[in-house]
Amino acid sequence: MEYEFLAKKESTSYNLKKKKPSHAAIPAPTIPADTRASNMIAIRTPISLLHLAAAAGQRKRCAGGHRRRRHLSGAPESLWRRAPRPPRSPAPAAAAARSEPSTSSLPPPLENAAFEEYYKEQRIVREEEWDAFMSVLRKPLPATFRVNASCRFLKDICSRLENDFRRSLENEVSDEYGEYALSPLPWYPGNLAWHLNLSRKQLRKNPALESFHEFLKHESEVGNITRQEAVSMVPPLFLNVQAGQHILDMCAAPGSKTFQLLEMIHQSKEPGLLPTALVIANDLKVQRCDVLIHNTKRMCTANLIVTNHEAQSFPSCSLAKDDSETYKDHCKPQRLEFDRVLCDVPCSGDGTLRKSHDLWRKWSSSMGNEFHLLQVDIAMRGIALLKVGGRMVYSTCSMNPVENEAVVAELLRRSGSSVELLDVSGELRELVRRPGLNTWKVNDRGSWFQTHEDVPDSRKNVILPSMFPSSTSIHESHTVYSSFAVNSECNVPLSRNFNIEDTNNFNCDTGGISSSNSTQSLGSKFPLYRCMRIVPHDQDGGAFFIAVIRKLSPLNENQVIKVRKTENLLLKNRTVKLQEQCQHRIVSEVLDDNKLLDEQKKLSLANQTSKDHNLIEVQMASDDVEYSQTESGDRSHRTNKLDYRHRWKGIDPVLFFKDEAVIKNIVSFFGIEESFSLEGRLVTRSTDNARRIYYISKSVRDILELNVQVGEQIKIASLGVKMFERHRSKDGCSCAYRLSYEGLSLLFPYMRKRILHASPVDFQHLLQYRTINFARFADARFGEEAASLMPGCCVVVLREGYQIADSIASDPSPIAIVCWRGKSTMNVLVSPADRKELLEYRFGIKAFKVEDEKSNENIDAFIS
Repeated sequence: MEYEFLAKKESTSYNLKKKKPSHAAIPAPTIPADTRASNMIAIRTPISLLHLAAAAGQRKRCAGGHRRRRHLSGAPESLWRRAPRPPRSPAPAAAAARSEPSTSSLPPPLENAAFEEYYKEQRIVREEEWDAFMSVLRKPLPATFRVNASCRFLKDICSRLENDFRRSLENEVSDEYGEYALSPLPWYPGNLAWHLNLSRKQLRKNPALESFHEFLKHESEVGNITRQEAVSMVPPLFLNVQAGQHILDMCAAPGSKTFQLLEMIHQSKEPGLLPTALVIANDLKVQRCDVLIHNTKRMCTANLIVTNHEAQSFPSCSLAKDDSETYKDHCKPQRLEFDRVLCDVPCSGDGTLRKSHDLWRKWSSSMGNEFHLLQVDIAMRGIALLKVGGRMVYSTCSMNPVENEAVVAELLRRSGSSVELLDVSGELRELVRRPGLNTWKVNDRGSWFQTHEDVPDSRKNVILPSMFPSSTSIHESHTVYSSFAVNSECNVPLSRNFNIEDTNNFNCDTGGISSSNSTQSLGSKFPLYRCMRIVPHDQDGGAFFIAVIRKLSPLNENQVIKVRKTENLLLKNRTVKLQEQCQHRIVSEVLDDNKLLDEQKKLSLANQTSKDHNLIEVQMASDDVEYSQTESGDRSHRTNKLDYRHRWKGIDPVLFFKDEAVIKNIVSFFGIEESFSLEGRLVTRSTDNARRIYYISKSVRDILELNVQVGEQIKIASLGVKMFERHRSKDGCSCAYRLSYEGLSLLFPYMRKRILHASPVDFQHLLQYRTINFARFADARFGEEAASLMPGCCVVVLREGYQIADSIASDPSPIAIVCWRGKSTMNVLVSPADRKELLEYRFGIKAFKVEDEKSNENIDAFIS
């Protein structure tokens, strides 16, 4: 005879004889309703009052939400069911309490007394502004997004925003959300950034905005727009990126600023050519690198490298023994240096309170103190990697002067005359910003300190001298603008025509600048007014801090070491703790509808499929893979590969693809011109058969070669754009590789074979139905050409008017898609989102339903 425990076990039933969990469904016996509701456990008779009390206690624990017990020890042998009792009438107070909503379901209160006390004391805004400042902080953050300036359908997207959505939103929601529901940000170049006068939550919930919300989601998926907080768009603009420059994004995840930098370098290139510039995007955690890769893959660029390092220890990959040997070979880099460095450091993130409501509860003044030293170290490493004459932008999404002005002052103090803090008041004049603070205090455990000497000895290893404005400069020759001391009481927005260098007689009532001839004893001696503070109530956004630094000469290493000895009083375990906290920092540009954890789950699922990825994924190295001679080219590469795998555990090495037979076969099959160089531009991370081959720019190739020479110091998580992928077709194709849609825009202008030209009707049908039999094409000639083509991958180009083949091939931006010529059908190898984009902007079909992603996980299914 078998016995059962009649209890909820989270869909797992138990058998007394077998004592092993069985997931087979067992019919539930009839149980009184109130017994089932209380999750009562059936026990066997005879039973004592002690057992009854134990069972009652078990029911209370279950009702309270604690973990349920699997069984009751010492239960009697015979099964016994207790007759149900009539339910007791609840006490009035208890019933009233249950009728009220649970406190756990209520939104967090937007109050924090310590926060208000701290920033009132720091006087980040004037006293008469305080109520307006706090009022805006408690309001939802308006949604903002940016249009990709290098996308194919830029004019069409801008036209829809201006003529369709802007007018419809004004008619539908203007009464509720203001006169200008949708408008461009006045300070962003080209009117490419837009401000929506309602929050992301309101955007999702309002039925009248459903079509606009779907538009944002789809365009974001294909890379035409990026949903990003307005203030987060500012730092890359002050980098002033020029053509051909090498750029480092030190703390890049989740990647919206990196995407912005990629847009800039692709805008500056000549039509039809790859940019010569380079972006290296770095982050500390592998999981955050996955998110970074996912968010930048929409750019389809060959000029990006994603790395996985501590920002404060980013390698320089130097081959030269000293600076005199650095530039011996002008053709090849001798060490890793950058023209531009974006140093958007981890911070307490209280500038994101409008969207991160949980911060109201978590915030404390110690958060800024804990990040200070890490921020200084990261920024100093950025200066060290910056070329002479280069520009670095230091930024945080924090309002805390300990994380902002104190860090900048310490950078100037350590670097001496090697760097200068730039005045950029003449740039982005429409952006309302305020000067940096000159005076602030440090709070520790509720106590305020104006100088480091005031700090108790027991806390001096935590509260550092560099946190204070009065810390003494170690380089007396550094230019000090003592005649202009910023008064922290007098922060007012700078007008578009305000130039701080031309101001001589400003006081705290007119401009926030004091013309005192005597420097305040507790104020900084550095021109920190050149820093920029963006506060929420000036332009209805978040808070941000930005400082622009230019490198004038190489750093004096002895000077840097001398200063760092006085600052490195912090214990080692505290530094480790800070590094762990970095992954939990508040990120001001988190995507609208996705949290970081959700993105990681999607990525882990996507990496299990063979669907197209246009950047190299981070993959686990297999222990039993044999290294192919054809893959490596020679035996020496095998030694390098094994050393690399030992050094960077868990990430496959980057291997130059040198199989000449395969490359010649690809070139011959697709008719690739010699002017499109493949030599040294193809890489793979597969250790056998090279399933995916990626194309990299010349600038990326130079960095890879330098990295090999210095012993693989750079830990590369991703690079390049996927150009070719091995197929498993049995149609008799003479080429083992097919084209990837991500790399088509780069390769197509140089292809002379495997090209078909379809009429608008047939092109539209291919996008809609994906697979079409040769005999069913509207243009019989096109069907005959497709049938006569040898099996394998091909490119179908939209034929418009009387355009001839030669003009199409020379056009760097035609409408073309990758297809597979099967036995009797033509199959499209393009994702549903990309097909929807082409249908909408070329054919005006907006009702196209994207197929379920599960039906398109394996493209090889269409070509096998």
